[in-house]
Amino acid sequence: MTIAETYRLLLAEDDHELAAMVADFLSDHGFEVFVESNGARAAERIVSEPLDVVVLDIGLPGMDGISICRTVRRQFEGPILILTARGDEVDEVVALEVGADDYMSKPVRPRALLARLRVHLRRASSSAVASTTRVEANGLVVDSASRTVSVDDEPVELTTAEFDLLWLLARNAGNIVDREQLYQELHGVRYDGLDRSIDLRVSRLRKKIGDDPNHPLRIKSVRGVGYLLAVDS
Repeated sequence: MTIAETYRLLLAEDDHELAAMVADFLSDHGFEVFVESNGARAAERIVSEPLDVVVLDIGLPGMDGISICRTVRRQFEGPILILTARGDEVDEVVALEVGADDYMSKPVRPRALLARLRVHLRRASSSAVASTTRVEANGLVVDSASRTVSVDDEPVELTTAEFDLLWLLARNAGNIVDREQLYQELHGVRYDGLDRSIDLRVSRLRKKIGDDPNHPLRIKSVRGVGYLLAVDS
C-alpha cells in the first residue's frame, strides 16, 4: 500500500460512459484513475502495475470480476471493491468469498464509492504503522501489527476485510459491537437496516476460525443488536 495523497486506482468497467463519469469524479478527489474495459487485461495490470486500489465490475468481457478477484487476490494486497447487479445476493456472497473487501450495487453513486474507497485506504494505511497489539480469546489469537490470526496455534488466512472485522470485534472482546458501529468503522456509512455484508462476512469468518454457525463459541450474535467476540470462559 502506497501512503500518499494521490492513490493509483484501476477501474475495470466496460460501460464507457459510466467509467468516464466515475474516473472524472475520482480524479477530482485524490485519485489517479486507470480504466480498463477487458477483464483479462485488467487481471494482468493488477499484478504488474503499482496500484493502491481496484474497482471491478462483475460483467466484464474476457474475464469476469469475480474471476479476476480470485486470480489476483494472493498477489495484490490492496483493497478490491466489486460492482454488482442491484439486489443480486449471490454476487455479493461470492465477491466476499473470493477475497473482495467490499461490494456496491449498480448504478454506482460516485460519492458513495468515494466514501467506501477512503475508508478502505485509510484503514490499509493505518495498519502499516500500527503498534503491536494482540488479543487472545478461546484459542484465537489476533495480532493487529502483523495482521495475522491463528486458532489453536494453526494460522488462519483471512482477506483484508475479514481481518478488519475480526480486529474490530477483538479490540472490543467481551463487549457487544452494534451494527451502527460496525458499519461506521468498516464502511464509513450509517447502517441502512438492509445491507447484509457484515452478516456474510461474519459467516465466512466463523467457517475459517472453526466456529460452529449453529452454536458459535467465539463470534456470538446478539439478536437485533450486533456481534461480540467471546472472552475465555
